[in-house]
Amino acid sequence: MGRGARLVSRTAILTPNGALDAGPMAGILANHAIPGCEISDRTGRSHTRLLTIPGGPRRVTVTIRPDDVELTADTDDDAEFGQLVRITRTWLDLDTEIDAVARAFEDDQLLGPLVRRRPGLRAVGYPDAFEAAIMTVLGQQVSVAAGGTFGGRLAAAYGTPSPSGLTVFPTPQVIADAPHEELRAAIGVTRTRAATVKHVARAVVDGLRLDPSADHAALRKELLSLPGIGPWSADYLAVRVLRDADAFTPGDLVARRAMGNPSIRDAERISEAWRPYRAYALFHLWTSATYRGG
Repeated sequence: MGRGARLVSRTAILTPNGALDAGPMAGILANHAIPGCEISDRTGRSHTRLLTIPGGPRRVTVTIRPDDVELTADTDDDAEFGQLVRITRTWLDLDTEIDAVARAFEDDQLLGPLVRRRPGLRAVGYPDAFEAAIMTVLGQQVSVAAGGTFGGRLAAAYGTPSPSGLTVFPTPQVIADAPHEELRAAIGVTRTRAATVKHVARAVVDGLRLDPSADHAALRKELLSLPGIGPWSADYLAVRVLRDADAFTPGDLVARRAMGNPSIRDAERISEAWRPYRAYALFHLWTSATYRGG
């Protein structure tokens, strides 16, 4: 799109591959929204944020409906709109053959009833890998709401306001270069947590690729070598950023509660029966433990 071109809204209806459970999808988007960067309407099941493409950040709104997703994007360029459609389909996991996942769990004593209740539950990811990594760090050992508050403060201090009214999440370089104490005070976290944020940003600046096409085992080792990144964070990113359908977080407290509170070791052992779709098992466990909507 050329400089000075007038933005117009384009709309597409995105059809999923199989069933779609709208409530939990809209719920996870709303629960993890970053103040200033994202706007969620829980009643209307819509979510607005910026998606960054080569042409720059573009404001999009997704409305989650029982059978499909309506995407509205601020662009008048066909190629850009195509990019935004592809990003959104991946972000919301619309291309997975979800019926095959449901069949894999139908005889499982724990997951069978959960899948029969929500056969269209999808493994919602993140559209921006670096944002996801930083939000994962900020969400360690605190509530989802507290993590969102920290993310909003970070964005307000170091993000870039856009003409859309939303803030572009801070870049790795900006966070890596920020003075440590200034960053800590702006977010309101401990010095150790602020240091982890900066370690992640510096690693990305230096070439760490949080990319689904990367070697997942090698990337896990790289992540675990960063101070403040433990197994839970690495596993969580494998599920929600690397889009590894078989990734699992045995250390996740919410998931283990839904499993009957096994030890981490036993949770890992139990999850072996859910291969090759352990990430989807995880979403069913999370949803059963936290989602109370229809």
